[in-house]
Amino acid sequence: MNRDRGVATALSAILVLALLAVLVLVLQIGAATIARHRAEGAADLAALAAAAHAPSGAELACERAAQVADGMRAAVVECLLEGWNARVTVEADLPAVVLLAGKARSRAHAGPIE
Repeated sequence: MNRDRGVATALSAILVLALLAVLVLVLQIGAATIARHRAEGAADLAALAAAAHAPSGAELACERAAQVADGMRAAVVECLLEGWNARVTVEADLPAVVLLAGKARSRAHAGPIE
């Protein structure tokens, strides 16, 4: 009698499950990283838009920043205009494949060089 029957099958199944777990983890990290990069880009461009429209007033500058962020599938959470300097905080939704709920948040500052 051979007592090792089925051991290779069980070991293969365990290895496949471990490989799938690593694949899911890498997918989660990649999706969260993409969302973070999207939020960073949206914050940078929104801050530049706000700073460019600073002479028109804070309301118009922040409205333009919100339009730019919206175009990048992000939302302006905070927009402050201090003279010619704009400080913008945006949030972007994480993709549906990310198991943890939350948002990617980023801040940016734009203004003239002193």
